[in-house]
Amino acid sequence: MNKNDYMIRLEKREDYRAVENLVREAFWNVYRPGCSEHYVIHMLRDDPAFVKELDFVLEIDGKLIGQNMFMKTIIKSDDGRKIPVLTMGPIGIIPELKRKGYGKAILDYSLDKAAEMGFGAVLFEGNIDFYGKSGFDYASKFGIRYHDLPEDADSSFFLCKELIPGYLDEITGVYQTPQGYYVNDEDVDEFDKGFPTKEKLKLPGQIFG
Repeated sequence: MNKNDYMIRLEKREDYRAVENLVREAFWNVYRPGCSEHYVIHMLRDDPAFVKELDFVLEIDGKLIGQNMFMKTIIKSDDGRKIPVLTMGPIGIIPELKRKGYGKAILDYSLDKAAEMGFGAVLFEGNIDFYGKSGFDYASKFGIRYHDLPEDADSSFFLCKELIPGYLDEITGVYQTPQGYYVNDEDVDEFDKGFPTKEKLKLPGQIFG
């Protein structure tokens, strides 16, 4: 993969449906039979916490093949403060171009842009094997806990990257997932009727449903 092979730019309104279809293809049958991520991104664009300046797509020869987006949220610190942070995603690459470096390209680009805007940290649910290559570490190492997670539960899915070195120094507390990420299954099914029919499959490794 060569940097001259692709372009990363802000999403435009006329991209919306194509990006939703891209996200649907990227996540279909990955975490559950079917997926909800295309509906999530559809709803998040109108959420007050959505950061439109950090809503990126990646294209090759005019074809959209990847995307990433960010939302504002907070850490409720143990001393009563509300610490502004970002969360991220869904981040997706079309299935046929996964594991070719494009995901890391748009991830690193968008993280650099978030840092340029002055955001202090990004907290995210993901796989350390991939996101660790872009500077993420376990959020537990920063003293940040995932909301509603029992103390003895596995939190290795919960990751953090400081964009400002030391931003989370001497802060412990609980991360809050933006409410916009929670969607109703019936609403997802209704939204999905507007897309080409795809078979929902129960596959090994799925974590929901």
